[in-house]
Amino acid sequence: MGADIRTSRRSVQLGRHSIVTAVLFSFALVVAVVTLMVLTAIGRVADYSNKLDDERSWETTAGALKTFENQLDATLHDYAARDTAAQNVYEKDDRDWIISNLGEMSSDSVLFDMSLVVDDDNKPVIAYQDGKPMHDKVEDFFDPSLWALVDQARKTLVTGTPEVSGYVMTRKGIAAVGVATIREKSGHIPVPEGKRRYLIFVRHLNSTKIKMLSNTYIISGLRLVPPNHNAVYAVSIVDPLGKPLGRLVWTSREPGDMSYQQARPLVIGALGLVGMFFVVLLILGLIAGRRMRAEEAEAREGSLRDRLSGLLNREGLRRGVDRLVEAARADGGNVLLLYLDLDGFKEINDSYGHGTGDQLIRAVAAGLSVLVPPNAILARLGGDEFAVVFPTGELNDGEAVRLGEQVLDFLSEPLQIGRRVVVVGASIGIASSPEGRINREELVRRADLAMYKAKEAGRARMTCYETAMDAHREERNALELDLRNAIEAEELTLAYQPLVDATTHDITGVEALVRWNRPGHGPISPEVFIPVAETSGLIEALGLLVLRKACETARLWPDLRIAVNVSPAQFRNPAFADYVRHVLKETEIEAGRVTLEITEGYIIQNPGRTRQSIERLKALGVKVALDDFGSGFSSIGYLRQFGFDRIKIDRSLTMDVLTNSRSRDMLQATVALARSLDLPVTAEGIETEEQGIALRLFGCDELQGYFFSKPVADIEISRRLAAQIARRHNREQEAAA
Repeated sequence: MGADIRTSRRSVQLGRHSIVTAVLFSFALVVAVVTLMVLTAIGRVADYSNKLDDERSWETTAGALKTFENQLDATLHDYAARDTAAQNVYEKDDRDWIISNLGEMSSDSVLFDMSLVVDDDNKPVIAYQDGKPMHDKVEDFFDPSLWALVDQARKTLVTGTPEVSGYVMTRKGIAAVGVATIREKSGHIPVPEGKRRYLIFVRHLNSTKIKMLSNTYIISGLRLVPPNHNAVYAVSIVDPLGKPLGRLVWTSREPGDMSYQQARPLVIGALGLVGMFFVVLLILGLIAGRRMRAEEAEAREGSLRDRLSGLLNREGLRRGVDRLVEAARADGGNVLLLYLDLDGFKEINDSYGHGTGDQLIRAVAAGLSVLVPPNAILARLGGDEFAVVFPTGELNDGEAVRLGEQVLDFLSEPLQIGRRVVVVGASIGIASSPEGRINREELVRRADLAMYKAKEAGRARMTCYETAMDAHREERNALELDLRNAIEAEELTLAYQPLVDATTHDITGVEALVRWNRPGHGPISPEVFIPVAETSGLIEALGLLVLRKACETARLWPDLRIAVNVSPAQFRNPAFADYVRHVLKETEIEAGRVTLEITEGYIIQNPGRTRQSIERLKALGVKVALDDFGSGFSSIGYLRQFGFDRIKIDRSLTMDVLTNSRSRDMLQATVALARSLDLPVTAEGIETEEQGIALRLFGCDELQGYFFSKPVADIEISRRLAAQIARRHNREQEAAA
C-alpha cells in the first residue's frame, strides 16, 4: 500500500513537472519566435530606411540636375530678352556688339561655356567657346538634337515664352543647352518670321560641375556613367529626341544597415530580460484572471445596455421578454408590450443636428422611465424606437392602453432641449401574450405591426394588434411588390388636367397626374398607392418616372407649361436637383416650362433644407410653386422667404366661395396677399362657372377644376389644343375683316 502511495505521489509530481516543463518550453519557444520576428522586423525597417534614403537621394539628384538647367535658363533669358540686344542684332546687325556682348561673355563664366547665335536657317552668326571663336563646325560639334531644341523655340512663339532648354551630347560630353529667340524686353520681335535669330547658351556637365553639385546638395559619390550602366537608383539624362545620354549615380549611405547593427544587441538583451520576468507575469496573470472574470460579468451586463439612453438594448429586451413569457406561461398571467416610434425625430435630427437628437433621446428615455410600472422592462431598440414590456394579471390590453395614453400625453408637450424647444409625438403599437401563449418573436412582430398601423393612420396615436392587420399587411406587401414591378416596367400612365387662363379659358398649361391600372385589380386610386410608395421608399423612383414621362409628352405642346407634384421624400434627397437636370437634358425640354409643386407641410418640417432645394432647382431654370396654399399652414413668411414662382389655392377655400362669406373673405385676403408679393395665383377645384367668375374677379390669373376638364389622356389635350388654335385663328380673321 505504501508503494502505491509513493507511486501516486510520484505521478502527481511528474505531472506537475511535465506541466512546468511544458510551460517553460513554450515560453522559450515564444521568446525565440518573438526574437526572430523582432529582428526580422528591424531588418525590414532597415531595408525600408535604405530604400527611403535612396529615393530621397534620387529626388535630390533630379532636382540638382533640373536646377543646373534652370540656372542656364535664367541667364539665357537675361541676355536674349533685352531691348539693346534686339536693336543691335536686328536693326543695326552690329556683329562687333554681338561678339562682345554675347560671344566673348562665355569666357570664364560659371553659368555657360559656349554661346551661339543662329538665324532661321540654323546658320551660325557667331559661335564662341570659352570666350573664343569655335574652330569646329557647329553641326559637327553638336548632336542633331540641338536643332530639335531650336525648332521648339520657334514653335513656342505661338504658344508661350520663346525659350526652351534640354540636354544635348557634344564632342566635349553632355551639356545643358538653352535656346531663346532674341527679342525686346516686352517680348516683341521687331522682324518677321524668317529673319529672326536665336541665342544658344551651352553649359557642359563635366566632372567639375558634377563635383560642385555633389558638394552643394550633399550627394555622396555623385558621378556620371554611361546610359547602359546598371544601377538600382539612378537619374537618367535624355536629349530632346528621347535618346539616353547618360545616368547620374551615387553611393548609397545605407543608414538602415548602420541602425540595424546598433539596435540588434539591444533588442536581444531586452528580450532576454523578458524571460526573467516570466514567472512574475504568471503570478500576476492568475490575479488578473480573477479580476477579468469579474469584469467579464460586468461587460456582459453592459452589453445589454444602450450607451446613449442607459436603457436596455434589443438583446436585453429579448432576454427580458423571454423571461416574462416563461413566467406568464407558468403562472397564467399576461405580458403586455408597447412598441414606440417617435414621430418627427428624423426632421429634428436633420434640422438641429445629431447632438440635439441625442439629447432628445435621453430626455424621452428619462420621461418613459418615470411613467412605466416598477416591474416593467424599458428598452431602446435603436434610432428612435422604444419598447415597454411588463407583466399583468389582467388578460386584456387595458393597462397597456392606459400607459399608452400617458406616454402620448407626455410626448405631446414641448420638450426643452438645451436652448431649443421641440415637439415630438409617437406612434404606439400594443400586443399581448395571455398566459404566455404568444412567444417573444411573435409578440414583438405584432406590436411592431400595430405601431406601423398607427403611423399610417396619422401618427400621434396608438393601435392594438388585431388579426386583420396581418391580412392588411399581406395585401399591402402585394400592392408594394406590384407597384415596384410597375415602376420598373414603366407601366404607370399619366393623365393631364388643363390649367386655363382665368379670362379667356384658353389652356395655358397642364398638371401631370399619375395613374395605375393594376393587373388583375383594375385602376388603383393615387390616394391608395402613393402612400405605399412613400412608406416603402418607391416614391423617388415613381416621382422621377412621372417627371420624365411628363417632360417627354410636353414636347408635343411647345406652348404649354407642365406642372408635376414633388413628394417630400424627393425634396429631402440632396441629389434631387441633379436628377431634374438629367431629366431636362434627356428630354430636351426648356426648363422654364416645367413647374414643380411642393406642399406646405414639408416646408414647416424642413425650412432650411427647403430653401436649399428651391435655390438649386431655380438655378436650373425650373419654376417652383407652393401647392395647397391655405390648407392650414399658410404664412406670409414662407412666401417671402422661399421665393416661389406661383401659389395654388387649395380647393378647401374655393368650394364654398359662393355660399360661405368666411371662405370668400379668406380667399380674397389670400389672393391679395399673393398679389402684393407679385405672385401669380392658380385656383384649383373649380366645379361651376360661377366659381370661376368669382375667382377671376378676386384676382386669380389661372383656374383648374372639373368645370374645365377632368384629367384626360395626352391625345385629348392635343385635340383640345388644335381646336383652341383654330378658334384663335378664326377670331383673328374676323378681327382683320
